[in-house]
Amino acid sequence: MRLAYSALLYLASPFLVLRLLMRGRKAPAYLNRWGQRFGFYGKDQPQGVIWFHTVSVGEAEAAFPLINKVLEQNPDTPFLVTTTTPTGSARVKAFLGHRVHHVYLPYDLPGAMRRFYRRFKPKVAIILETEIWPNLLYQAKRNNVPSLFVNARLSEKSTKGYARLGAFMKQTLGDITHVCAQADTAAARFVQLGLPKDRVSVLGNIKFDIDMPASLKEQAEAIRRDWFQQRPSWIAASTHDGEDEQVLAAFALLKKTIPNVLLVLVPRHPERFNDAAKICKSKGFSVTRRSEHRGDVVKSDVFLLDAMGELKLYYATVDVAYVGGSLVPTGGHNMLEPASLAVPIVFGPHVFNFVEISERLLSYGAAIQISNAEDLARVVTDLLQHSEKRSSMGAAGKKFVEQNNGAVNAVSTKIQTLLK
Repeated sequence: MRLAYSALLYLASPFLVLRLLMRGRKAPAYLNRWGQRFGFYGKDQPQGVIWFHTVSVGEAEAAFPLINKVLEQNPDTPFLVTTTTPTGSARVKAFLGHRVHHVYLPYDLPGAMRRFYRRFKPKVAIILETEIWPNLLYQAKRNNVPSLFVNARLSEKSTKGYARLGAFMKQTLGDITHVCAQADTAAARFVQLGLPKDRVSVLGNIKFDIDMPASLKEQAEAIRRDWFQQRPSWIAASTHDGEDEQVLAAFALLKKTIPNVLLVLVPRHPERFNDAAKICKSKGFSVTRRSEHRGDVVKSDVFLLDAMGELKLYYATVDVAYVGGSLVPTGGHNMLEPASLAVPIVFGPHVFNFVEISERLLSYGAAIQISNAEDLARVVTDLLQHSEKRSSMGAAGKKFVEQNNGAVNAVSTKIQTLLK
């Protein structure tokens, strides 16, 4: 079965290249380092690495506290962090810098994966969430590299899809050394698919262990005071194509009640920054771009955060946080960052990537779920007008995060066990 899968993947290779070309039209970084996508790396590469794989920005951000912990425990071992997207690559380089080596993970082609393992000779493969690649796992087992899935989750829909693969999925899961699941439901689904019970444990969600710089609150207060002039403000974070229009429709309704309200708009992907600015202007809103801002008072309707790595700072700056990817069927994004900063949270109906977290935030009274732009306008207006409600929701969110952290220590202990 794995050979048939590999043959199909080789046949699809021209389309993989075409996809890179297509994505490169909007994000030129996709046109670089193609050799790495097929397992060709320069000779000057570290070997015997502790290897973390984080797909893109979200997984990388979640992994940073864990990577920092394991770095402290293994100061003399080289670290490799792989991603598949340029935005993930940029974030890894910006946050971890010279402390780790970074390359793109190759496509799951047998030859590419063989070259990858031969070049880096990893001591352990630590894979964030649920990137189940048959040839990656086969080569790990063949090269005696323990493979550990961290923060693993499986939705009901994904489980049904994998179950259709039958014996092939069971064989692939058999190559995994251990799975650290986020919750009991995820662990049960892995076992349902054929993973032996003794190879799965529930260690919690490392996204609860959020690393907040000590100076963050001070920076946020300075921005709110000096740039935003204490205007009522809300953030629409990690928005996607088709979502900005809905956010701006809500913003137009909101301004009828609170004319001086400020929207901090944060598109998920850098290639959409220019498009988002154009959409704002086409709707009649004035825009200040973070990349062009020189520290003066922001008088515009919208502050467009067209910079990477500053989302936490602007979560701490605003009164209300709408977490995007949820008014369009993307599945939502990390709601724990605004919760940890005691900011009330709003999200849309499409949160299938964060089902358990979203339900628990709602049960704690830390978040409100809306259905459309009109709902969004109504809820944000209400929150901006009632500070006591914002305080209550924010405190509930912060308490929820604090009561559930600790997974980083548990997972790092498991990694040390595998290394020994």
